[in-house]
Amino acid sequence: MSETPGTARGNVRGFQSALSAVIPSDRLIDDPLRRLAYGTDASFYRLIPQLVVCAESADEVREVLAQAQRFGVAVTFRAAGTSLSGQAVTDSVLLTLGHGWQGHSIEDGGSAIRLQPGVIGARANELLAPHMRRIGPDPASINTAKIGGIAANNASGMCCGTAHNSYQTLRALKLILADGSTLDTGSTLSCDMFRTSHGDLLGSLETIANEVKNTPHLSALIHKKYRLKNTTGYAINALLDFDDPIDILQHLMIGSEGTLGFIAEICLETVREEPCKATGLLVFESLETACRAVSVLDTKPVSAVELIDRKGLASVAHLDGMPPGVADFPDQATALLIEVCGESEKLLQQRLGEVTECALEWQLLGERHFTREPAHAAKLWSIRKGLFPAVGAVRATGTTVIIEDVAFPVENLAAGVTALQALLEKHSYHEAVMFGHALQGNLHFVFTQSFEAPEEVERYGLFMDELAQLVAVEYQGSLKAEHGTGRNMAPFVELEWGAEAYRLMWRIKQILDPNNILNPGVVLNEDPDIHVKNLKPMPPADPLVDRCIECGFCEPSCPSRDLTLSPRQRIASWREINRLQALKTPSTGERQTLKELRQGYDYAGTDTCAACGLCELRCPVGINTGDLTRAIRGARNKRMRWLAEAISRHFGLVVKLARGGLKTVDALAAIIGRARFAWLAQSMNRVSVGYLPLWTAAVRGGRVPPHQGDHYSGDPDNTVVYFPACPGRMLDPDLSRATVEILERAGFAVIIPTGMDSECCGMPFASKGFADIARDKGEHLRDKLRAVSGTRKLPVICDAAPCSAQLAGLPRDEFEIIDLVDFLHDRALPRLHIARPAPTVALHVTCSSQHSATGEKLQALTKACAQEVIRPASVTCCGFAGDKGFTLPALNASALSHLAAEIPSGCTAGYSNSRTCEIGLSEHAGIPYRHIAYLLLEVSRPALGEKSTSSA
Repeated sequence: MSETPGTARGNVRGFQSALSAVIPSDRLIDDPLRRLAYGTDASFYRLIPQLVVCAESADEVREVLAQAQRFGVAVTFRAAGTSLSGQAVTDSVLLTLGHGWQGHSIEDGGSAIRLQPGVIGARANELLAPHMRRIGPDPASINTAKIGGIAANNASGMCCGTAHNSYQTLRALKLILADGSTLDTGSTLSCDMFRTSHGDLLGSLETIANEVKNTPHLSALIHKKYRLKNTTGYAINALLDFDDPIDILQHLMIGSEGTLGFIAEICLETVREEPCKATGLLVFESLETACRAVSVLDTKPVSAVELIDRKGLASVAHLDGMPPGVADFPDQATALLIEVCGESEKLLQQRLGEVTECALEWQLLGERHFTREPAHAAKLWSIRKGLFPAVGAVRATGTTVIIEDVAFPVENLAAGVTALQALLEKHSYHEAVMFGHALQGNLHFVFTQSFEAPEEVERYGLFMDELAQLVAVEYQGSLKAEHGTGRNMAPFVELEWGAEAYRLMWRIKQILDPNNILNPGVVLNEDPDIHVKNLKPMPPADPLVDRCIECGFCEPSCPSRDLTLSPRQRIASWREINRLQALKTPSTGERQTLKELRQGYDYAGTDTCAACGLCELRCPVGINTGDLTRAIRGARNKRMRWLAEAISRHFGLVVKLARGGLKTVDALAAIIGRARFAWLAQSMNRVSVGYLPLWTAAVRGGRVPPHQGDHYSGDPDNTVVYFPACPGRMLDPDLSRATVEILERAGFAVIIPTGMDSECCGMPFASKGFADIARDKGEHLRDKLRAVSGTRKLPVICDAAPCSAQLAGLPRDEFEIIDLVDFLHDRALPRLHIARPAPTVALHVTCSSQHSATGEKLQALTKACAQEVIRPASVTCCGFAGDKGFTLPALNASALSHLAAEIPSGCTAGYSNSRTCEIGLSEHAGIPYRHIAYLLLEVSRPALGEKSTSSA
């Protein structure tokens, strides 16, 4: 598919050369793979930047802008890349946020929070939670979206409305303008200096504001437009809301999508988080009756009202929490998800009474029940949040998911929704579902679209033309309520606002960015067809990932996101590789690009993927990019299959040799000195490009697990079968002993069957792509353990979370592996007395534990054993990834780069449930990490009345 020129201009190579004097070359990214990958956002537009600059400070941003002015180069700012309207893509220079934008501080007891633009929205709420506060904006992407993007798009959300968005809760900004000047609106000194240096600029803004205030029909239009949620065009309500031009300027920055300046810091007023909540899903027989109910609820003390149309209900009918009989609802059935909150139980009951009283007058399908149970309420909200992915999960391969975002005046909501449904049917978007924030008349509708054929592009273009007329003209609504104008609605800004207001917006752009270097073509664009140009191809790549909608929700969980690529970027790159491979007559340039993409992907896409699967937990359509990585590794490693088979056949010998080698190395380290030996090991690992595995001070040789017999005697209810996993057998000399001791202390007899030192769950083979060898190895182990468990079905436990998960993934039968953490939490802890809890400990929840209830039990077990538990917010997966911590330590180092800073001084020990993870954590935390069994052993005694079998 041919690309249409976007914003590229000027001398990008000269720009890059000039920047290289102040920004390291590894943060000036110009290779084809990463330019493609980093240039991908959540929208359905594709522009590949010529250069990606990863900026770490305000000084670097100023330098970028200075050189951009010098060389005439356009610059686009990118935070998390969750934008949906094409505002974060460019074919010029893309500036992304590096590590150095995580600053934050709580102010005035939590009534305000100061944030740098790299802080994720959900992280801000975590910081505010102890104060019972939160930020006002609550977009669906809050777990991924960063504050810089939330403010630059004036994102709102389900409970935000128009009262608590970034514009309304803004206290102060630190911003960098196109000329490189800096303004801190929270500093009197900075404001005074800016008034002196930029008096003409402020005067021009004041002149425009006075013109608007003295033009009644324009003032009336602005007031009318901002009764609704509205992110179409610039926030020109600032011209009426404020008199001080500095206030006008900082509020114009909100929603400007990086076209007027760079937000280097923001201070937001926070919102009280009311602790008492009730949630109900009420289903009406028709859209019209539901919309009438919305008008009534608009006068009641409700916190949120979400509308879901009939097709939307059908798309999530399978989800837990849905009312029964959804399939039998009439075609016009419409649901309202209603939340009522209060500072106290008494206030909640009062407010809930008002809502339920008016609900008694409504004819409903099903019950009118409101739940106070958090778990049930969470299920109801997951239904609402599942609407977008419900369409994405079933779309045809090669199509993209489009989510549009409009607002109608509430009094026109029913008529507007009906007309919109008819328009979607007219253009054959039969699968479209509709939902939205009903109190604000804000509707989202999701449909699928292919852009491969010209007639499909034409269909979309015609639909958008009619949509703009319907919403902006016929119903006087907003074409973009909260997703930002971007490229998608830029051609229709004048239609919605009129020529006079549109010219005013261009004047603002000219005042603040006279050379048009800041994200040109976004928000304002004179090309009437820009919304149907540079459309992103979505070619098939692999059934494992073809459902990916490239939203980016996976990225914060990925341990390699700061080293090489994230899951979204891997999939986008793999798609392009497969697209180029499928070309029948590729050009010379396309062949060269394909070669470079393949070469780059080997390391960035495959080697550095931890394959931890945490992306699946965040993905709205449940994609595990690690599955793709394992498949690619399997195809690439075919020549090494003989070695994998040999290791599988002689696994006991391999374990014995590894254990002996580690003990020898440990002895050498003791002689040479551990610090000196660690430096030598790092050097050898680096010179050998990972072929010589890395040794660290946390590595110790393991021990053969003690044989405890193959048959139980006595009470089967107090007997367990224990499989010591190979990471502990090779790398922890005391884990099996400690496990046996704590189990016996809790009154259990322990069986460690014969020959366990030769057994493996199969995980090492699976991670290398040898799925069949892994399966055979795991099933062989299960057969041996099943035989020992016998007809009494004795519980079988494993001490390494990844190995427990690997065995649990085999075909299920009457035999089940239990992770040691689960057993300790469920059965051992009640039999023990915590005599002396540890003061403060750190906890790491492994990837495999996060995929199951083991993670919650690990946290609960640790909290039972310690007065305070620290779980560092920056760590998701540790990046050790089995053996990659030894062969590719950069992945582990990148994933844990902020760990040490998050360990408080009073914390001297950390715990987890996977030995390899504990080695990597120990290396980068500055404190030792061990298995949680050690902590329980240290702090517990047999409970009163329990008979311990331990000799300790």
